[in-house]
Amino acid sequence: MFSRLGRIFSACWRPVARQYARMSKDDDDLPGCADDALLWCRDLEKHSYGEFSFAVVQANEVIEDHSQVETGNGAVFVGVYDGHGGPEASRFICDHLFLHLMRLARENGMISEDILKGAFSATEDGFLSLVRRAYGIKPLIAAIGSCCLVGVIWGGTLYIANLGDSRAVMGCLGRSSKIVAEQLTRDHSASMEEVRQELRSLHPDDSHIVVMKNGVWRIKGIIQVSRSIGDAYLKRPEFSLDPSFPRFHVPDPIRRPVLTAEPSMYSRTLQPKDKFLIFASDGLWEHMTNQEAVEIVYNNPRPGIARRLLRKALNEAARKREMRYGDLKKVEKGIRRFFHDDITVVVIFIDHGFAGKRISVPELSVRGFIDTDGPSNFSILQGIDPNARSTI
Repeated sequence: MFSRLGRIFSACWRPVARQYARMSKDDDDLPGCADDALLWCRDLEKHSYGEFSFAVVQANEVIEDHSQVETGNGAVFVGVYDGHGGPEASRFICDHLFLHLMRLARENGMISEDILKGAFSATEDGFLSLVRRAYGIKPLIAAIGSCCLVGVIWGGTLYIANLGDSRAVMGCLGRSSKIVAEQLTRDHSASMEEVRQELRSLHPDDSHIVVMKNGVWRIKGIIQVSRSIGDAYLKRPEFSLDPSFPRFHVPDPIRRPVLTAEPSMYSRTLQPKDKFLIFASDGLWEHMTNQEAVEIVYNNPRPGIARRLLRKALNEAARKREMRYGDLKKVEKGIRRFFHDDITVVVIFIDHGFAGKRISVPELSVRGFIDTDGPSNFSILQGIDPNARSTI
């Protein structure tokens, strides 16, 4: 049966593999994107502060990771959206969050932590409105959600907002010219003791706010992440699901939101020691440490570096199952989820020699796993003073 399905799978994906093959140049030790039919990549592109590398691999029957890089003069935007329960929330974020950010930046004449928070809030409100409209026909849409990791560099300042367990890591040059990993985001996961303590303090009357289930800490025994876009059934009582959906049924009605869409924020002026950023969904970090990741980036050529990180994770996933990556590549989507998650990796290189210079780069919108790109809306920032400060 698996052999027959494998032949069907191979036939269906062959045209896509050819399509992706033209997007990369093979290194001697790093086969191209087409080496794995479920892998997509853009090996190296330009942005105003340097270059970026982008790679995604699919594991689910329908890919739940959506992602984007938006480039413009003097600015770059990165979004990694790791969906769960389905692709609808992550796709919605990809379609709307950046546009909300640009609208708010135009209205306020700047980008700031508050503006970025506002874009997250508008995206959450928009998706919950969609859930409200569709709930009567498709109640399970209330159980669809997504982690959301966003990074913006503008005017020499880095802004990061995060919900969930995707992660941003900076590669910094330390003493003796050694590269050092600095984690810039906090994992909002019940696997973290500090998150469990936070949840218990917020819900002192709920002894089941975090429950160990099958060896994994879960909120209400259901979900690991404590912050997300969507997951309406854990935020609004009107979206509670009945026992006919046992996987998402909460026996006692929630009195207050169990999850939140309030992002944790981080910002700083970029320093000469800051060499590159890695933005990735948790599928990467479950197979390597922050330090391992930054050393791979620092010690290898830039072209294809996101793909190299992804391949390292896939090799480790295969090793854990006592198999070779060559055999893992033959496993079809859906079944492949038992070996690894959908994984998104974006590496943003920071070339400080570009600072203050008018480097002309295309205004480009690149979406992960989609072989298309188009113009970005970053042009609306032209004429806005990057040194302006928020008044809200």
